[in-house]
Amino acid sequence: MEQSDTHKENKLMSSKIKDSSIPESKNHESDVQKSLEKQMFIVGFVRGSHGISGEFKVESASGYFEHFEQMTEVTLRNGKTGETKPFKVESVDAGTHDLYMKLAGIDTPEAVKKYNRWEILVPRDNACPLEENEWYIEDLKQCALVYQETKDGFADETVPTQVGIVTDVMEGGSGYLLEVLLAENCDLLDDAVKYDAGGKVRTVLVPLKDEFIGKVDVQNKKIQLMHLWILE
Repeated sequence: MEQSDTHKENKLMSSKIKDSSIPESKNHESDVQKSLEKQMFIVGFVRGSHGISGEFKVESASGYFEHFEQMTEVTLRNGKTGETKPFKVESVDAGTHDLYMKLAGIDTPEAVKKYNRWEILVPRDNACPLEENEWYIEDLKQCALVYQETKDGFADETVPTQVGIVTDVMEGGSGYLLEVLLAENCDLLDDAVKYDAGGKVRTVLVPLKDEFIGKVDVQNKKIQLMHLWILE
């Protein structure tokens, strides 16, 4: 399993919105879909033994537990070494505030101890389902941030210009922030905006709110920026 194909199952949720280039290919959409289907998501973590039968406590990566009930197979991975091992799921039991899982072949507290703090991986289809205006954090990474100039409040007929690439998503005091590496070849940005005092291309933070972010198209890896001044 490739490390780059595994992602934490964080979701972004909002009632308002919620590589340096996009490959141009007739089969781009189907290629992207196939790539997404192969991805493995970190849906939780092993958090110690529960009882004497090999059952263990699960910490959910998304904060939700319902999707665990449908799992028949999972892969455990050591986050430090990358070692992986597939298991069949024998049972999933929900407590008042916790979830407990039993995997075939892990039958004692001592066996659980070996996998304590390991990640629980499943294919994308078994990750926590998305509602409208929700995205997995990993899907926002490597999206092109694009801007289209407007005239009198309406979008210009020019093609949207890429102003940067989303390199990460982080939590801020009032919501999520997109970490954006500015595009060095973007003519819309002055050099004073693109470069820091040391001459390096700047990384900026853009709030993931509807006043700054418009359409989010993770299928085609594009996110619309509403105002250039937020990059200054």
